[in-house]
Amino acid sequence: MSTVVVLTPIIISQWPAITAAIAAAVGAMGFTAAGSSSLGSREAATLERAEIEVTDSEILAATAGTEQTVVVERDGIRAVFSRDVRGALKVCMEGRGHSKAQLKQIGEELIERVTQQYVYHRIVSELKERNMTIVDEEVEADRTVRIRVRNF
Repeated sequence: MSTVVVLTPIIISQWPAITAAIAAAVGAMGFTAAGSSSLGSREAATLERAEIEVTDSEILAATAGTEQTVVVERDGIRAVFSRDVRGALKVCMEGRGHSKAQLKQIGEELIERVTQQYVYHRIVSELKERNMTIVDEEVEADRTVRIRVRNF
């Protein structure tokens, strides 16, 4: 007997789980960790910016009152992942020589990868917790992940 399950991703977690998904996703896209999210006012004035909120996300406020950001860079583009005041995950894309539309497209691709990493980790963890065995995994050209599981 076979079953096909299609998942709609919803991100609800603590900040450490989100940062792990960010680290895994952005590394695969060639981004590296950056030291800080603050720029000088002169430097910031010349940057193009695009902010994108991750729909269906909530970062739980276990560490309320602390600023939570992850900053990554690639080829002069900086992505700042953070928790907004409502608890949603958002990414602010910044860079010179790129249009707002280009930055938004790169940011949306980052968000897709982060969401996929988060959901993949949650699924694998849940399967192990339920004593299910992963028989096979495939990643297709369009980055669709297929996981075959055996339940005893």
